[in-house]
Amino acid sequence: MRIPRKASILVVVLAALPLGCSSGPDQPQTVAESFAAALTSGDASAAAAMTDAPEQAGPVLSALFDNLGKNDTVRVASTDDDSFTLESTWKFGPDGRNEWTYTSTGRAADDNGWKIDWNPQTVAPGLDLGPLSYSPVVAKPARVLDASGGELMTEQVVTLVTVAPDADLGAVAGVLAPQGVTVAGLQAELGAAQGKSITAVALREADIAPVRAALTGMRGVGLTPQTRLLTVDKALAGPTVAGLAQLWQEQTDATAGWAVRARTPEGTQRIAGPDAKPSADIAATLDIDLQNAAEDALTPITTPAAIVALRPSTGEVLALAQNAPADAEGAIALTGLYPPGSTFKTVTVSAALQAGDLTPDTVLPCPGRATIEGRTIPNDNGFDLGMVPLHTAFARSCNTTMAELGVTLPADALTAAALQLGLGVDYVTPGLTTVTGKVPPAETPAQRVESSIGQGTVTASPFGMALVAASLANGSAPAPSIVRGRPGTPDRAPVAVPPTVTSQIETMMAETVTAGTATALRDIPGLLGKTGTAEYLDDTHAHGWFVGIDGDLAFAVFVADAGSSGPAVEAAGRMLRVTR
Repeated sequence: MRIPRKASILVVVLAALPLGCSSGPDQPQTVAESFAAALTSGDASAAAAMTDAPEQAGPVLSALFDNLGKNDTVRVASTDDDSFTLESTWKFGPDGRNEWTYTSTGRAADDNGWKIDWNPQTVAPGLDLGPLSYSPVVAKPARVLDASGGELMTEQVVTLVTVAPDADLGAVAGVLAPQGVTVAGLQAELGAAQGKSITAVALREADIAPVRAALTGMRGVGLTPQTRLLTVDKALAGPTVAGLAQLWQEQTDATAGWAVRARTPEGTQRIAGPDAKPSADIAATLDIDLQNAAEDALTPITTPAAIVALRPSTGEVLALAQNAPADAEGAIALTGLYPPGSTFKTVTVSAALQAGDLTPDTVLPCPGRATIEGRTIPNDNGFDLGMVPLHTAFARSCNTTMAELGVTLPADALTAAALQLGLGVDYVTPGLTTVTGKVPPAETPAQRVESSIGQGTVTASPFGMALVAASLANGSAPAPSIVRGRPGTPDRAPVAVPPTVTSQIETMMAETVTAGTATALRDIPGLLGKTGTAEYLDDTHAHGWFVGIDGDLAFAVFVADAGSSGPAVEAAGRMLRVTR
């Protein structure tokens, strides 16, 4: 793999050592120190002027600084009459982590003024053989594998299509139209580039092959091959796997060697640098069949939508799916925060069951509309169930019932119950950047009313709600992971929910599917679930949610601006029916 060379930054450190003789302007020590200072500052002209062959030295030193950057440290280590020893250190690579340190010797002569005898080896080993260059050295590139051991991401060649200001933009856009390139887009990018060329698009080999010949003949168009880590299946590319790519890059950098090479007439000769260490494949936890099913389930949806699926028993991430509108907004599946609506009733009921004598069979009112602490809470379409058991109110998603329960809870009850289920916990997870959500304490009764139905200041990501479902199925919040054997570290240790409570909530979630708001999924045996409609903006728009548990599978479906939970329920059905 070729990684762009990063020039080092020059810092001068000169150490004048006692030599037992005078240090006047015509002495070898002084001219050696001046030569070292010029090399340290990267001033090829000044350094060449101090030699007895400036016409030869100048081009060699200019090429050296162009290729290697700036010498980080040069000092005069010792002198002996008219000879001297230099100690040099170059720093290369990310953060200057790769160092090349060596000593070299030189001689100064008094020839109408003291001059350095020009010898390229005085500056760097191998410089007498030809121009020097630096490059990382990478062993066989690692792969990112899916849960079955198949290739998920590999290093592949892409071609950068660059466009100069003098290019025929209409012709370029005509050829690249299937890749979404337009004349207007090119004009905007070139305008922002202020006369410089732009990269119009980066194409995989399968995409560049049909148009390579047409582009090659165009004025102002360049084709530059480059290696990148890409998903094997183009359809799976997106921001949700960016964390795996970053982890791969970090591992690649950590195991890479490096080389300084001299270009000779016969080829290149390695002068310095260690070999690369073996780089192991990264074993991701993604289930490719479930991932594909989740991606396909979201394809018909025109607004941003996401599915996150976890294995409750281990916390392994099995699927991270987004549709194209979601990809355009970033990794919303992992970090997008939205009001969770009625899916948050899993938390509200957990808090209420742990707070007192309430049971799933406790009979409670479910009026079509209730005014509580000045906030009028309606049920969907104003349905009125009268007096019903809590489990029925949950399955039918009675907002009025949940609001009445929430207002009686302590200010931090919902916060604590959410944390038990992982919501509000921050995890540092290799290969995964996540935000679960926020459930601030509800200091006033009015705030508790809003929070109890997943509105107000309560927010959750699709990942966070998938973790809630996984925590209910597991009995406690599992540490998430997307790389096998590398679980996330929580910023706090979630307390387990009492087993009786998780069992009771699971029973209510089963009723939601068989006789509640998710009956469209009752053909899927054993499925547990909770629907959610979350209002936002002016309460005329609503996101749709569905969280579910299917054996050792927990998941959350989010559909932005869906108007109801229906599209999320339908997407869940499309995913589950394919994988059964």
